[in-house]
Amino acid sequence: MPRFPKNFVWGTATSAYQIEGGIAEGGRGASIWDTFSHRAGTILDGSNGDIAIDHYNLRDEDIDLMAEFGIKAYRFSIAWPRIFPQGVGNINDPGMAFYDKLVDKLLEKDIQPWVTLYHWDLPQALEDRGGWPNRDTVLYFVAYAEAVSKALGDRVKHWITHNEPWVFSYLGYYMGTHAPGEQDLWAAVRATHHALLSHGIAVPVIRSNSVAANVGITLNLAPIYPMTDSPADVMAARHHDGWLNRWFLDPLFRRGYPEDMMHLFGQYKPGIEDGDMAKIGTPIDFLGLNYYSAHYVRAVSSDENMLGFSALGPEDLENFGFELTEMGWPIVPDGMTDILIQVHEEYEPKSIIITENGAAFADAPVNNIVDDPRRVDYLRHHLEAVRVAIKNGVPVDGYFAWSFFDNFEWAEGYTKRFGLVYVDYEDDNKRIPKTSAAWYNRVIEANAIVD
Repeated sequence: MPRFPKNFVWGTATSAYQIEGGIAEGGRGASIWDTFSHRAGTILDGSNGDIAIDHYNLRDEDIDLMAEFGIKAYRFSIAWPRIFPQGVGNINDPGMAFYDKLVDKLLEKDIQPWVTLYHWDLPQALEDRGGWPNRDTVLYFVAYAEAVSKALGDRVKHWITHNEPWVFSYLGYYMGTHAPGEQDLWAAVRATHHALLSHGIAVPVIRSNSVAANVGITLNLAPIYPMTDSPADVMAARHHDGWLNRWFLDPLFRRGYPEDMMHLFGQYKPGIEDGDMAKIGTPIDFLGLNYYSAHYVRAVSSDENMLGFSALGPEDLENFGFELTEMGWPIVPDGMTDILIQVHEEYEPKSIIITENGAAFADAPVNNIVDDPRRVDYLRHHLEAVRVAIKNGVPVDGYFAWSFFDNFEWAEGYTKRFGLVYVDYEDDNKRIPKTSAAWYNRVIEANAIVD
């Protein structure tokens, strides 16, 4: 069994709104996802995160379960409206105390806490002031980062500013499928800029409060493959790469926004002020990379998509012979190797952490056992893809499986299960570890891919 590098980080990941529940407990304020999920027609099964899997009340038992399965690191997010119910103002002490106890419990169990400051749950009060398209939100986020890092920085040494700014900007403000549900490209592009700017300004603030802190940002990245070698499809793939990948990677690694995308956005360019790009390019200690699948792209008319590309949907992908997850995403492990090598060769981050990787399948218990061989197969092949990247010189230093628990899967509600642990939503959120949890435990113990 070829082993992973010494000190390779093995973990699992979750996010606050997807698991915590307790939306009215401990003085928590409303988030944009509270508002959005209660709006008719926004969530596939009509559900919301009011209870989620009740991690707010089952925190200690959940951490005990992680320890039982040998988890060495736990990536979780802080709910901004638990700390500042109105987004700004005085710290909500009971909210901070929840995370204070969470961190202490993790350390007691020898599990490294990896904190994500923003995983999409903007306080509704700040959305009412304009949300991420409003430049003032940059300062609100930095103040929030200051408060949390000051409170937890004596024990937390691994920090992620934002999770997937592409998602909360474009799906939230342009496509309208995520909170806050807007459809305004100008707002979305400004949101991306302000998210990146808030990240860059927050990095030194976090370091000032957490000695020897390891600070980064997480992006959802994917290789973009043209469906044919026609010039039109090749150009479409290049533009899609610019929209998904380069728009975020280029400014983070001090190149500014890609010129081809600035041209395509035209009148929708972000409002860049003097000094912004230098702040966004503040050096980071690692790049968090979330990978689920590759994208296959064809050229379309500007009437269909103003940027001139369209990613193939599940039906077309299935017709091409791809195996799909329950999300309708093609299973492409080699794509993980490709995007890791692409990022390494073009941007040379000091370290890359796989901060999310996983798959949704239709799991169900049989005699209180949840056997999920397809998930084990998915994880095994993607870990093999990581090993290939490492062999090719890519500095991958850790891997977090998404997710430890089944949870509220955003616009999909509770219809999609990504967890290593099954959650019975009809039986008081009972936890049942799947066979994938036991398999992952063996991987961690061996520091290698096991059968």
